[in-house]
Amino acid sequence: MSAKVTVIDHPLIQHKLTLMRQTQTSTAKFRQLLKEIGMLLAYEVTRDLPLKYELIETPIAKMNAPVLAAEKKIVIISIMRAGQGLLDSILELIPSARVGHIGLYRDPTTRMAIEYYFKVPQDIEQRDVLIVDPMLATGNSAVAAVDRLKEVNPKSIKFLCLLAAPEGLKHFHEQHPDVQIYTAAVDERLDEHGYIVPGLGDAGDRLYGTL
Repeated sequence: MSAKVTVIDHPLIQHKLTLMRQTQTSTAKFRQLLKEIGMLLAYEVTRDLPLKYELIETPIAKMNAPVLAAEKKIVIISIMRAGQGLLDSILELIPSARVGHIGLYRDPTTRMAIEYYFKVPQDIEQRDVLIVDPMLATGNSAVAAVDRLKEVNPKSIKFLCLLAAPEGLKHFHEQHPDVQIYTAAVDERLDEHGYIVPGLGDAGDRLYGTL
């Protein structure tokens, strides 16, 4: 496994991911589980956020207490539409985060990512970016998203997904070796249609009940 891939194998995440994989898991349950896993993943991804100390007063005494040091808050970029499920959960943990969206769809013939929407904060060059999308399969959408974001020059980029395929990770880091990926699991392979095996199906369809 590449040093640029962090597998977050916390037992709670792995248990909830197993429930999400199961065919019989309802749309409502799938949505709730994604929300819970998203918060747990965000906890790990933000572990290295810098801190500074400010003088505060508790009911007992004054103290120098840690607070986030970044003057500019993180930007969470959702790859539409499935990324919205992770975005919503992370915003509960980091409500002050700014938000951006990249609309991409996969051409059914070429499997290449086609952009149809792009909106990010104007001062993104002063901010750290976390891109979120539940699945990193072929890696084409992830590569396209990072390509587009590098055009606006953010301070840094991380990529967070629920599941990744080895082929997608290889392709991604051939194009963007500088970007750290965080995932809950790396599955076996892609099938002939470009879906992750064993995977959990189409995350967007399962999230929104459009099977």
